[in-house]
Amino acid sequence: MPTETFEFQVEARQLLQLMIHSVYSNKDVFLRELVSNASDALDKLRLEKLKDDSLDADVSDLHIELDIDKDARTLTVRDNGIGMSYDEVGRLIGTIANSGTAEFLKELRESKDAAGEEGLIGQFGVGFYSGFMVADEVTLVTRRAGEAQGTRWTSRGEGTYTLTTVEDAPQGTSVTLHLKPADPENQLHDYTSPWKIREIVKRYSDFITWPIRMTPEGAAASDEGEPEPETLNSMKALWARPRDQVSDDEYHELYKHIGHDWRDPLETIRLQAEGTFEYQALLFLPAHAPHDLFTRDFRRGVQLYVKRVFIMDDCEALLPPYLRFVKGVVDAADLSLNVSREILQQDRHIEMMRRRLTKKVLSTVKDLMGEESDRYATFWREFGTVLKEGLVTDAENRDALLAVSSFASTHHDTEPTTLARYVERMKDGQDDIYYLTGESRQSIENSPHMEAFRARDIEVLLLTDPVDEVWVDAVGEFEGKKLRSVAKGEIDLDGEDAEADDEEREKRSEEYAGLLGWMGKHLADDVKEVRLSSRLTVSPACVVSDTGDLTPALENMYRAMGQEVPTAKRILELNPGHALVKGLNQAYAERGEAADVAETAELLHGLAVLAEGGQPKEPARFVKLMAQRLERAL
Repeated sequence: MPTETFEFQVEARQLLQLMIHSVYSNKDVFLRELVSNASDALDKLRLEKLKDDSLDADVSDLHIELDIDKDARTLTVRDNGIGMSYDEVGRLIGTIANSGTAEFLKELRESKDAAGEEGLIGQFGVGFYSGFMVADEVTLVTRRAGEAQGTRWTSRGEGTYTLTTVEDAPQGTSVTLHLKPADPENQLHDYTSPWKIREIVKRYSDFITWPIRMTPEGAAASDEGEPEPETLNSMKALWARPRDQVSDDEYHELYKHIGHDWRDPLETIRLQAEGTFEYQALLFLPAHAPHDLFTRDFRRGVQLYVKRVFIMDDCEALLPPYLRFVKGVVDAADLSLNVSREILQQDRHIEMMRRRLTKKVLSTVKDLMGEESDRYATFWREFGTVLKEGLVTDAENRDALLAVSSFASTHHDTEPTTLARYVERMKDGQDDIYYLTGESRQSIENSPHMEAFRARDIEVLLLTDPVDEVWVDAVGEFEGKKLRSVAKGEIDLDGEDAEADDEEREKRSEEYAGLLGWMGKHLADDVKEVRLSSRLTVSPACVVSDTGDLTPALENMYRAMGQEVPTAKRILELNPGHALVKGLNQAYAERGEAADVAETAELLHGLAVLAEGGQPKEPARFVKLMAQRLERAL
């Protein structure tokens, strides 16, 4: 087959330019990424051979090989793993399939954050491109295990690449870097230097479970005449070694390898279970949420091993979805090596591990909350939203989740609060935990629903995540205190005020009975009821949901998910102490259902809808009526 030339996908071309032209603090990471890819290829071949014994592939000596050629100034990273087919090379290297990459590239161009650019290397599975940081040209030769023909891929990173079919390619993949001249001032080292290669492998890849071998030029020959290869890594599984024999740096490098992250983890979690079912776990809490955490294609980060043999790299069964950001390794003693994802879902040992690992992660977060408040604050800022999904889906661990959750509240402008602290601060006679949901803290604090609570200095939780609309209903209460929205149902704060004047309230109800009854009929298409409010002190009116109804935000959420839900009519509450409401009541008493009175009622309802961030049913009519009123006023 003749050589074909292709253009990189737009995002891939932009990424190449970042790799080649941006300034990086540490270009050594290219070798970590290429070795990591090679290790993955070996894991995949081992697994494929376990699943299909008839696969024509040699697995007798799986390893990674590093070859240096000082004269040609090349460094080759070679593995005898799974390899790639011709189509896979074009698909996996010529394009970047992850939709989050384009968004991330846009952010990088806007922020010009060099550290963020380095984070892209592993985060989207594009570590291969890091070779262009140190090479003028990259050549890849690969043959997929079980296939007869191989493929050669070549590019100078200038927007195009070539593909050629080759007949004599060995099983696996080799990546040859035609190195740029060394430039110490720009942190570009001489990667034909054996000591530099040893240093990088020891620092980043010592824990790789496959041997990483190097035969530098000029090495002493063995009795057979061939240079004796040097194994550069210890190949010791960190999760199987005693804690006092592993440094934090070693743990961090393992995390970067399996988590595809250039930053250190926020916390390392070790777990060893002994008895009838033995397993070891080494888990990590990342310091930053990945950009694709909430996308459908997000891949879990926990790898499953059985007796040190890699089984799968995104084992969904080991942790619940709300802990999908956790990275790590779980190594079991007696699971079937040929285990499938379907079997995993039903395996009782997997379920035992899932429960234990979940509880261990949540207890670790609780420890951070008590002992490492700064690190807990980082964790909650990055992952609090996804963790709260568990309040809806995991009833078994709901209490543990509530114990590690914190929420913004009116008690403090910047520091969130736990539900336990909220309860400690509740006023005498207060029976409920009050909250309000909304798009932002500012919009919630400016909501008319907050007025009476602010006037009485009653704390309100300010919930701004979409999942907050759901979990508050699922949880219902905390320590016997009901969770109650300040925008739903009737709020009787006067019941908690010893000076409340019941006689005055009854008098007002009689005074406004006629107006309320008429407005309820006049606005019947839009509201369920019109009543006087005990939650307003400044605004003339507000709309609230009935106790058992869905909020508008929750209705919209369900519709966005394709579920049909009926639109619930809201309740219009009027502030009898406001001059506009007093004037409307007087006008109704004098002129009854006159046109201007009816229009004022419509405007009052529209203002209430606008005040909570909604939109009047007929915006054009609302604007017209408002313009007419302003004209008359002038």
